[in-house]
Amino acid sequence: MSEQTAVSSLFRALAPVLAGFGGRWYVFGAQAVMVWGRPRLTSDVDVTVRLEPDDPSGLVAAMGSAGFDLRVQDADDFVRRTRVLPFVHRRTGMPLDMVLAGPGLEEEFANDAVEVSVDGVAVPFISPVDLIVTKILAGRPKDLEDVRGIVLAQGNGLDVARVRRRLRQIEQALDQSDLAPLFEAQLRATIPKRT
Repeated sequence: MSEQTAVSSLFRALAPVLAGFGGRWYVFGAQAVMVWGRPRLTSDVDVTVRLEPDDPSGLVAAMGSAGFDLRVQDADDFVRRTRVLPFVHRRTGMPLDMVLAGPGLEEEFANDAVEVSVDGVAVPFISPVDLIVTKILAGRPKDLEDVRGIVLAQGNGLDVARVRRRLRQIEQALDQSDLAPLFEAQLRATIPKRT
């Protein structure tokens, strides 16, 4: 089974489950980079879901019925420590990491998510602006490479002013000043050098 077929199969099983829990979820990480930026090797899917009430036990049961198994023994302890539910999709063997969203930034990302059709399945993806913000926050070399790829792929359609506003808000909240300059450096790196 190809990776794209596996991803489509996973989304086909996942989307109805999460719709039953309020539908407040979005895909982020490498799968989102492939939608908004450039092809990237990955073997998993990352989603964030907002549960109300914040009790994952019903979700775990529904995921089991939909063909997903937990990859940890003590889910309650793991979720308390990490806010992540690590699943594997039985049919494809593809890992799925489900982050349980808290209030604030992740909630805003969910509000701004963009629905994309993946082989006929409506899947909410983190917006290109918010994906860039998460990659700048992570700041690893591969994340910065992803930022440059997203900037190039989105071209003039990217709301650069909105990226800058969001980064300034986060800098103020975290009392730091290195995020916006890091983004500006990635922008400069994507502008072709003129001769």
